[in-house]
Amino acid sequence: MEAVYFEHRDCPYYPCHKDIAGINCLFCYCPLYHKENCPGNPVWKENEGHRIKSCIDCTFPHKKENYEAVIQCLRNEDR
Repeated sequence: MEAVYFEHRDCPYYPCHKDIAGINCLFCYCPLYHKENCPGNPVWKENEGHRIKSCIDCTFPHKKENYEAVIQCLRNEDR
């Protein structure tokens, strides 16, 4: 069976987001960060002529119900 959810409550950074209950730590580092049009809510910032993606307020990959959407985005990269 595929693991789709776990909470790492002993992590010194848990909870990394304050606005959701039951944070899914499976995607601690978002696998969609490199995507220009990810399904989360990133903010794009300019810094010294570079466009930088900030996901600091995004909770999309940490919500249990979004697991399948994250996996689908990753599967679509292979096509």
